[in-house]
Amino acid sequence: MPNISKKGVAMPLSPIRKLVPYAEKAKKEGVKVFHLNIGQPDIKTPKIALNAIKNSNLDVLKYSRSEGSETYRRKLSQYYRKNDIEIDADNIIITTGGSEALLFTFGSIMDLGDEVIIPEPFYANYNGFSIAQGVTVIPILSEIDSNFSLPSISDFEALITPKTKAILICNPGNPTGYLYSKDEIRELAILVKKHDLFLIADEVYREFTYDGLEHFSIMQQEGIESNAIIIDSVSKRYSMCGARIGCIVTRNKSVLNTALKFAQARLSPPTYGLIASEAALETPTNYFNEVINEYVERRNILVEELNKIDGVIVAIPNGAFYCIAELPVSDTDNFAQWMLEKFRLNNQTIMVAPAAGFYSTKGLGKNQVRIAYVLNKEDLKTSAAILKAAITEYNSQC
Repeated sequence: MPNISKKGVAMPLSPIRKLVPYAEKAKKEGVKVFHLNIGQPDIKTPKIALNAIKNSNLDVLKYSRSEGSETYRRKLSQYYRKNDIEIDADNIIITTGGSEALLFTFGSIMDLGDEVIIPEPFYANYNGFSIAQGVTVIPILSEIDSNFSLPSISDFEALITPKTKAILICNPGNPTGYLYSKDEIRELAILVKKHDLFLIADEVYREFTYDGLEHFSIMQQEGIESNAIIIDSVSKRYSMCGARIGCIVTRNKSVLNTALKFAQARLSPPTYGLIASEAALETPTNYFNEVINEYVERRNILVEELNKIDGVIVAIPNGAFYCIAELPVSDTDNFAQWMLEKFRLNNQTIMVAPAAGFYSTKGLGKNQVRIAYVLNKEDLKTSAAILKAAITEYNSQC
């Protein structure tokens, strides 16, 4: 029998989705499963986006331009300008989700064996993207005790080698919810400028910042015009995960020209997704105000309820809609699977994402989980009560 590739063997299972079969089995048995494992918001998609698809009246579902339609890119550049990011339409390449944007970026700036430094824990799929492109992730640890703030610049500098090509951050962070400050972005800018590196920022949660804090984009930082690359997406901003529209944003023409070759090789981003995403840019500001207020309330309830559980430590997120919680169990992979298979409270259970999959360093995150507060407030309270009861029963059996 022919063998599969070493690359395929090395591809990690998603900590977000690998327990889905157990959740589906529980549902078939009549169990209510609260999904805290995935960032699929229950917030309604703006009607203006959905109506654009319904009213499109296309006679032929054609390919779009490989870089995305000019009208969408022009309107998208106006969106960035409203957020104090001076960008033209020619600085944007539309992709099939933020995932493809990062794949194209890795392919454009890194060769086989090159290295990218990423603060961990980080979005789990970064591991998969790097393996797919033959890139080596060099993790740098951020700690729950410091709310996952940026590690020291001296620690970053100690990891830079001749193979280092980029530093990648997610801001606000998935899975931590940490929002990097303007000073932290400035420190990173000085570092990448000094060592002639790219600074890649996954900014898909830009709108979702709390407690009076404001997002500062790497594209607002002066002096790194040739170094800065933004990864962006409509998925979370407009609750349009299924549209699969993202983009690469950079002022570096060489990166854009190279990424365009990858874009042309896959022909085009999805046409209906482009139609919906262009319309979504007309979403009223009050939509975001209401959504942000809702997420703040959800975060506050979740953190409050988690803090009531003995032995649980939770980092307080100030952006996105995730938090990392440290639990008084030895292995959250086993614990998460056990909850789906064997634990029921009033015929209900929860699904969480074991945090070890968000680390690159083996052994880290074994007693942590990522929780997405994308459920309504009552369901979050119920989920916290289930978690508390599950921890007690699980530990009594160990």
